[in-house]
Order: sequence, then C-alpha cells, then structure tokens
Amino acid sequence: MYILLDIGFIVFHTVFILFNLFGWMWKATRPWNLATLLLTAFSWFILGIWYGFGYCPCTDWHWQVRQELGYTDMPTSYIEFLAELLTGLDFSTALVDSTTAILFFAALLVSIYVNFRDFEKKRIVS
Repeated sequence: MYILLDIGFIVFHTVFILFNLFGWMWKATRPWNLATLLLTAFSWFILGIWYGFGYCPCTDWHWQVRQELGYTDMPTSYIEFLAELLTGLDFSTALVDSTTAILFFAALLVSIYVNFRDFEKKRIVS
C-alpha cells in the first residue's frame, strides 16, 4: 500500500509542479493555473508561517509515506528530491531552492499577465 502511495505522490506532485510551470500556455487552463500557483504561494508563505517557509502539505505527507517505507534523510524540498531522483546527482539545497523560487515567480508573473490579458480581451468584446 505504501509503495502505491509513494508512486502516486511522485506522479501527482510532479504533474502539479509541471502544471504550475506551464499551465498558463493553454487558454483553457490559465485560470486553473493561476489558482494552483496562488494555492502554492499560500502554502509556502502563509502555512509556512507555522510550518516553515516553503511548506508543502504534499511533500509532508509524501515524506511520511517514505518514512513508513524505511527511507530516511530526505531532503527538505520535493524539487531537490525529484532532481536527484531523475539525475542521480547531489544538488545543493540553496541552488535548488533559488531555481525553484525564480521559476515559480516567473510562472506566477506570466500567469497573472495572460489571465489579465484574457480578461481584458473578453471585457472589451462583451
């Protein structure tokens, strides 16, 4: 059961991250992309007040599953875990965190821009 949960978390969390980064590219998914980016920001910055900056419930639950499977010494970041899992390399936490922040804020700014642009176009046409 825990193995299936581990695989499920890897698939779901990875797809969620990819959607955060690229969901703004398709007009139909832009509002959902903005919502998931804002949800991520809420988790990192608001829940992070109590649980630590960058807190992600998905990572928290996934690490609990992996602990049940006997994994120890997990990185604090799912992105670091994923990068190391996919490449076999040991990345600096600071490098991963900086890259994550830059890509997140870039995706957020683009998502806000394209959603606002779409809203304005729709408002002008109506």
